[in-house]
Amino acid sequence: MANAFGFLTPTIMRISSSNPSAYCCYHDVISKRINCSLTSQGPETSSPSQSPVPRLVTKGCKLVGCGSAVPHLQISNDDLAKIVDTSDEWISARTGIRNRRILAGNESLTGLAVEAAQKALEMADVKPDDVDLILMCSSTAEDLFGGAPQVQKALGCKGNPLAYDIKAACSGFLLGLISASCYIRGGGYKNVLVIGADAISRYIDWTDRGSCILFGDAAGAVLLQACDSEEDGLFAFDLHSDGDGNRHLNAVIKEKETNHEPGTNGSVLGFPPNRSSFTSIKMNGIEVFRFAVSVVPQTIEASLAKAGLNSSDIDWLLLHQANQRIIDGIATKLEVPKDRVISNVANYGNTSAASIPLALDEAVRSGKVKQGQTIAAAGFGAGLTWGSAILRWG
Repeated sequence: MANAFGFLTPTIMRISSSNPSAYCCYHDVISKRINCSLTSQGPETSSPSQSPVPRLVTKGCKLVGCGSAVPHLQISNDDLAKIVDTSDEWISARTGIRNRRILAGNESLTGLAVEAAQKALEMADVKPDDVDLILMCSSTAEDLFGGAPQVQKALGCKGNPLAYDIKAACSGFLLGLISASCYIRGGGYKNVLVIGADAISRYIDWTDRGSCILFGDAAGAVLLQACDSEEDGLFAFDLHSDGDGNRHLNAVIKEKETNHEPGTNGSVLGFPPNRSSFTSIKMNGIEVFRFAVSVVPQTIEASLAKAGLNSSDIDWLLLHQANQRIIDGIATKLEVPKDRVISNVANYGNTSAASIPLALDEAVRSGKVKQGQTIAAAGFGAGLTWGSAILRWG
C-alpha cells in the first residue's frame, strides 16, 4: 500500500511510511521555499549524502477555473423501470439517485471533455495556447490509447503541450489533481488542465438492476495554475490503493474459447488471439459501501492532520458522487453538517471521474462555493483506490 503526502505545513514535516522511501517535504521559514527531496526512512535528520540533491520549489498552485458538460439524454428512474425490475422508490431509497445523463446520438465523451475544458479556461481567462499540460482522467476513453491528445487538438493548443490519460475510474480526478500540482511545484508548469470524463453507460449490463441504476455519463474540468507559495491553495493530500479489493469492483477482459491443440509443426493452434473485449462492470455493492464509509473518513482525517486543520475548519465536504447513503455515512463519521456537504448525485448518478469536478462546477457557478473557501475532497472506487485533498477554491 502506497501513501502520498501533502506539501505544506507551518513547520518542518517529515513523514515515514512502510515503503523503503517516502517523500518528505518541509517549509523553510527563513528562505520561504519549499524543499522536496526523496529520502530514505531513518532518523529525524539526515545528511545530504543520504539522499539526492534536493530541488527547491518556489511555486504554489491554486484552482482558478472550472467547467462541466453532460449529455442531453436524461434517463429517469421511471424510464429504467420500463426495462428492468425496479422502481423510482426502490432506487431513490437506496441510492438517492433519480436521474442520470447518457451519451446518445452523435455525442461523444471527447466532445464532453472539450466542452468542460473550454468552460474552465474561459472562467480562468486562460487561452488554450497558454496550457502547459492536459491530464484526462478517464477509464472509458474512445481510443484504446487514450483521449487526452484528441482533447488537446480540439482545444487548439498550438504549442503541442503534453496530454495524457490517467486511468483510475472514480479516483481518477483526484489523482489528476495531485499529479498536476506536482508538475507545477516541481516542474515549473504554469497552467494545467485536469479533466474528469467517463461514459460508464457503455460498460453497464442494463439487465442488472444492481448496477445499471447507479451510473451516468459526464465530464468536468478544472484549471490549476501556478502562484506564489503564499497563495498556495492545495494544503495537503493522502492517496492509497489496495489491489485485493479489485474483486469487489471490476470490468475484466472476456475469456473466449480458443483451440489450444498442438499443430503439425509443434505450434499451438488458436494464434493469432481473438480480439479482446471487456465484460460489463461487476460490483459487490455491499462491500464497496463498507469500503467507502470505512476508508474515506480516515483519508480525509489524514489530510486534515497534515494541513494542521480539523473538520470544523473546512467550509465544504466534496466527495465522489457514488451514492447518497455513502455520502451521508461519511459526513456523519466526520461530523460535517449536511448543509456543508456538496451533493448532486440525485441528478446525475455516479459519473465516475467526472463526479467531483461536475459537482464543484455546479456549486461554484451557483454561488454556493465562494472565493477563498476551504474544501475537503475525496475520491474512491475501482482498483480499489482512494484518497483525499484539502484545497482552497480560487
